[in-house]
Amino acid sequence: MPTNEVKVPDIGDFKSVEVIEILVKPGDSVAKEQSLITLESDKATMEIPSPDAGKVQSIKVKVGDKVSKGSPILLLDSSGEEKPRKEEKKETETPKTSGEFDCDVVVIGAGPGGYSAAFRAADLGLRTVLVERYPVLGGVCLNVGCIPSKALLHTAAVMDAARGLADHGVTFGEPKLDLARLRAFKEKVVGKLTGGLAAMAKLRKVTVMTGIAKFLDKNTLDIAGKKLRFANAIIAVGSQAAKLPFLPNDPRIVDSTGALELKSVPKKMLIIGGGIIGLEMGTVYSTLGTRLDVVEMMDGLMLGADRDLVAVWQKMNAKRFDNIMLGTKTTKVEAAKEGLKVSFEGKAAQTYDAILVSVGRVPNGKNIAADKAGVKVTDRGFIEVDSQMRTNAPNIFAIGDVAGNPMLAHKAVHEGHIAAEAAAGEKSHFDARVIPSVAYTDPEIAWVGVTEDEAKKAGKTVSVAKFPWSASGRAIANARDEGFTKLIFDSETHRVVGAGIVGTGAGDLISEMALGVEMGADATDIGKTIHPHPTTSESVGMAAELFEGVCTDLPPQKKR
Repeated sequence: MPTNEVKVPDIGDFKSVEVIEILVKPGDSVAKEQSLITLESDKATMEIPSPDAGKVQSIKVKVGDKVSKGSPILLLDSSGEEKPRKEEKKETETPKTSGEFDCDVVVIGAGPGGYSAAFRAADLGLRTVLVERYPVLGGVCLNVGCIPSKALLHTAAVMDAARGLADHGVTFGEPKLDLARLRAFKEKVVGKLTGGLAAMAKLRKVTVMTGIAKFLDKNTLDIAGKKLRFANAIIAVGSQAAKLPFLPNDPRIVDSTGALELKSVPKKMLIIGGGIIGLEMGTVYSTLGTRLDVVEMMDGLMLGADRDLVAVWQKMNAKRFDNIMLGTKTTKVEAAKEGLKVSFEGKAAQTYDAILVSVGRVPNGKNIAADKAGVKVTDRGFIEVDSQMRTNAPNIFAIGDVAGNPMLAHKAVHEGHIAAEAAAGEKSHFDARVIPSVAYTDPEIAWVGVTEDEAKKAGKTVSVAKFPWSASGRAIANARDEGFTKLIFDSETHRVVGAGIVGTGAGDLISEMALGVEMGADATDIGKTIHPHPTTSESVGMAAELFEGVCTDLPPQKKR
């Protein structure tokens, strides 16, 4: 009887990966693609499938063993079964499959929404192709956005915390900055995640193609000169930083991507735009030693969040800024050897060593020749979709930034799952009530659902309960009691309709309230949920108790 030695296949960059579970035993009959063992690395957990059907003769590994590509797993008697699969094609090759189409679904763009859509489609049994213009998966978020910025923000937070320990009787010397090593740390974080994605794509048999994709018609893409015929397409091409036409071409003027390169630490930087991205990067540069100015055309920073939340951040971060110019328009920038001279409407000109431009993002809907597929794209570059993320072309879907605001990775992931399931014929719809937002500044600001400011402008009848972190044991112990937790309730039903939190870890705390709104929880549900002590999460339950007038951690309140 022919006996085949089953070995660990190509699993990407993983080496010496630990076996954590053996899923079969000698004598078991296994089907083709049935999982044999489970491996776990610091990047991912993965199951290794059988290349053929047959009967297990013997196991070559045990739990705790370290394996790599080519390591023997077991001996498999595959007599009478189909021949082993041929070696898989390289990532850059166009997939060749039977039938009218090369694939069931192609996903254009490998950011969080795109790779989530591709992996979900593959899990549903669809022949899936994932197209990415860059050599690595992950899109803007993983490579030059959410993840590297959070790595640098973590470093900045630790530096600031270390300086603050002097008040605790622990004093450190001034930090010595090694930009090359800091950049290397950031890149290591990025590589760990992108490497895991590449491995998961291989394990799911998702074909990855590299190149810029453009539609030729409703069922055909051109990808770097190669044609791909598809049954369904999911557009996940994201967005790019908006540009100001009057800015000169000068290396000292950067967008968020350029700022993340961290080539130097300028003495004085201007942030054009008072939104979240610019202020997050400003936090990093400020901690490293840069003095900041910010200019914003509107009348406030981080618009979208309630003003009382932003006020806490602004008070704590006032020392970072020399000037905060609200309701001010930047009119001109002149590049000179000694610096960048910036003119403002109604204010004196200033000279800066660097400028960070953070004035929003523009969707990439106009960059893929969508009109050739009959897909309607708005003048701004958005693609309109229905609740299944389907465009006006029934076999083409759009998700993420290109499908409309808010431009958030967690929204894109949710939409990607829905689009993949809809392409597979499932009755999935986007019906989330709320999408949380987080500013990863210090302190963090997080909000979800109806904001207090929105309710006032709309004339909605809501009631607000605000629990100060100055009454939180954990916040006081952390010497970070500047924040508060605010819950917003429907005045009649007492159901929570929104929440806002400002303080360390606010982004982690807001999820409970997103769930509360989704589930229609009322103040009693939240208040009677036992929260662990001492934690800042207690502030959520205590805010609900405060609303009902039963909170014992604050002076007596009027019971509702």
